[in-house]
Amino acid sequence: MQDDEMKEFEKHRQDYIEILRELRKKNPNLDMKSLEEMAEYEVMNRGPKSRAYYRIQATRKLTGGGNVIKKSKIEKKSSTKGVSAEEAAEDDNITKIYFEPGHYTVMENVGSFDLTVSRQGGDLRSTVYVDYRTEDGTANAGSDYEIAEGTLIFHPEETHKQFSVTVLDDDVFEEDEHFYVRLSNIRIGDEQGMFQSNGTQSVQLANPSLATVMILDDDHAGIFQLEEHETHVVESAGEIQLKVLRSSGARGRVRLPYYSIDGNARGNGIDYELIGNEIIFENNETEKLIPIHIVDDEEYEKHEHFFIELGEPQLLRRGSVDSASSGKGHIASIDAEMVKLTDGQITESMMVAEMGKPKLGDLTKMRINIKESMEFKSTVDKILRKANISLVVGTSSWREQFVDAVCVSAGDNDDDSEEKLPSCCDYVMHFLTIFWKVLFAFVPPTDYLGGWLCFTVSIILIGVLTAFINELASSFGCTIGLKDTVTAISFVALGTSVPDTFASKVAAVNDRYADSSIGNVTGSNAVNVFLGIGLAWLIASVKHAAEGSVFRVKGGSLGFSVTIYCCFAVIAIGVLMFRRQKFIGGELGGPARYKLPTTLFFVFLWVMYLLISSLESYCHIKGF
Repeated sequence: MQDDEMKEFEKHRQDYIEILRELRKKNPNLDMKSLEEMAEYEVMNRGPKSRAYYRIQATRKLTGGGNVIKKSKIEKKSSTKGVSAEEAAEDDNITKIYFEPGHYTVMENVGSFDLTVSRQGGDLRSTVYVDYRTEDGTANAGSDYEIAEGTLIFHPEETHKQFSVTVLDDDVFEEDEHFYVRLSNIRIGDEQGMFQSNGTQSVQLANPSLATVMILDDDHAGIFQLEEHETHVVESAGEIQLKVLRSSGARGRVRLPYYSIDGNARGNGIDYELIGNEIIFENNETEKLIPIHIVDDEEYEKHEHFFIELGEPQLLRRGSVDSASSGKGHIASIDAEMVKLTDGQITESMMVAEMGKPKLGDLTKMRINIKESMEFKSTVDKILRKANISLVVGTSSWREQFVDAVCVSAGDNDDDSEEKLPSCCDYVMHFLTIFWKVLFAFVPPTDYLGGWLCFTVSIILIGVLTAFINELASSFGCTIGLKDTVTAISFVALGTSVPDTFASKVAAVNDRYADSSIGNVTGSNAVNVFLGIGLAWLIASVKHAAEGSVFRVKGGSLGFSVTIYCCFAVIAIGVLMFRRQKFIGGELGGPARYKLPTTLFFVFLWVMYLLISSLESYCHIKGF
């Protein structure tokens, strides 16, 4: 019966060792306590189970009762003392000596650790002697651990004794190993310690009398991974550093490459720039930083991202020093040899060397989100609030409008720190336009009704002014003997285009791009044509339709004039395209030797347009 128990215990011991090895290979990041719990659970889970077990397990899962094994494991732990007490009550006259616990799991670098031997039952007033000695398993004495042997003496009333065993550490990666410590030659003495040859008291070894010591190797090159899955940075951060962690061993010198993957953020110094493409982990080094330079282009509401991904780590050197058997050349030769060999030809030492190579963990890719600097965004928001263009051009009262209408101000004041006095030209233009200034000062201020009242009254006044200008231009043309078509493309068009020209010039000078300049010209033409003519024609068409008549507008020389204008416009665009050459520098402005000829040429085109259109109007040139 005792032999059967020993065989069963030894079988469970070997199963536990194998399971622990498998779990350590699958979960290299777990600590010893977690590994032991998983191994214990796996041993119980692999045991034989009845049909009733599976039905109970299924029922508990459906009803939320949990796992039967986990529940029984907890109940088993909580009732251990009770069971021991019952057994002790049955064998009151027998003193049992055993290891407590019977299995120890230690790291290779633990140094010395203590094993505990317990005494239970019998007469605790006696003295008990028991010998112990280490025995080789897969671990060998002298190279993996130091031989330990001796005698433990349980003095009266002592129930626990401890002794130390030393584990030897090295820099060579190897599989997890184990050795045993056996109790033997148990003797009993009286209260004075004298051996008893016979007596009513009996003592015996109980399970576990053979302790297993599992040595977990700590010489793995390491598992490498990033600290987190995602991070956020501001573009004004300058240089950021991403932490790379090395766990489950830190033996040897390892090279870890890394690279970037563009999202909507672009590398090569546009939005970010990698500083290097690899990091080197020295022996026993567990952390390293990846430096990245973030380009601050001061974008408003910036939302960009890119990725950093780790490459396959490479073991450059095993241990802390180079040697002929553990250097880079030896590692490369093993790798090359394993590639050539088949599975059956790969030796155990090669497999162990392959297991000890550095590996990647779970977090190998990180997303870096770049956002605008809050300081920059706050500054921009503050400036926009203070420099809102509607506040600059808008007014809040009629008094303010009439004061601005009758007062003379300097035309240009680029220097805000020093106010300039009005020039002579400013005074001349003021007195020439004071009538129109005072007239339009009657328009309601922009603060009334959200600006809609100002907009409506302004449109009405512009319509009245347009009608007045139209009659004035017709009378002027008739006075000097010009046809209406010639008057329209010369004086009227000149009067409406010159303000647009100066407005476009201001936009081109003040803005970074030409969008506002082009938009001002095209917008002005759209208002002049579609509203100035189209709206009037629409009203006239509705009136004639209501009266039952037809509204017709004669084309006259409009088709010929538009054709000439389009031809000259294509030539002007060609000149602007030519001015993009590097030796000129841009479409507008530039050196005087290019600026003046361009200006004269554009004026020439305008004069030619007026001349050709006028000749066609007076029938000197045949039109369409």
